[in-house]
Amino acid sequence: MTKVLLIGATSAIAQAAARRYAARGAHLYLVARDAERLATLARDLEIRGATSVHTAHCDFAQDFDPTALVEGARAALEGLDVALLAHGVLPDQDACEHDLAALRGAFEINTLSMLALLTVLANVMQAAGRGAIAVIGSVAGDRGRQSNYVYGASKAALEVFLSGLRNRLYKHGVTVLTIKPGFVDTPMTAAFKKGPLWAQPDTIAAGIVEAIDAQRDVVYLPWFWRMIMMIIRAIPERVFKRLSL
Repeated sequence: MTKVLLIGATSAIAQAAARRYAARGAHLYLVARDAERLATLARDLEIRGATSVHTAHCDFAQDFDPTALVEGARAALEGLDVALLAHGVLPDQDACEHDLAALRGAFEINTLSMLALLTVLANVMQAAGRGAIAVIGSVAGDRGRQSNYVYGASKAALEVFLSGLRNRLYKHGVTVLTIKPGFVDTPMTAAFKKGPLWAQPDTIAAGIVEAIDAQRDVVYLPWFWRMIMMIIRAIPERVFKRLSL
């Protein structure tokens, strides 16, 4: 049975992915900041069919030990097949433009904590000669826009790191998946006005699990975001800088 580590497990997308793995009878190791929500999620996943569910509390805004976290998961699960990294924040762009602490905080969680965990996971899976690493990035990382370029830059740095990691780990039998969701209706985006381009977390989770199974490299979710971002990236900079995006 699949042994799955989910980091940021209480996020809407990760919860939906966890429910799909639970239905397969997977062994799960859940990591999140909110211990109470984590315990509630664990009980739900056990009811839904997970063979075992372990939990660990971690606040990525504080100092944390990525080696201890990964080794704790590996020991509890007796191995690792899949690691899904789903934690992150959507920083207030205006606040980041005037508050360096807010700017650093966004990169600390969205980028630096991810890179630390990925470095440990890469070494563990390379040594094992197998495994799948999947990371939730964003279409926002494809091109900086005035409305959210701090968030987008934190995801763009992550994407380049994942590309290099994929290149490194391919010959060792480890897959690295970059996930690029578009607009998703989650508590993080509750204040946003919704439209036809918005997707539900379960739709994104279905695409993630399918992409991991298929050993994909990069996936846009839903699929049409690949076309949208292709167009946005093709806009000449001299035109793009004049747009209100």
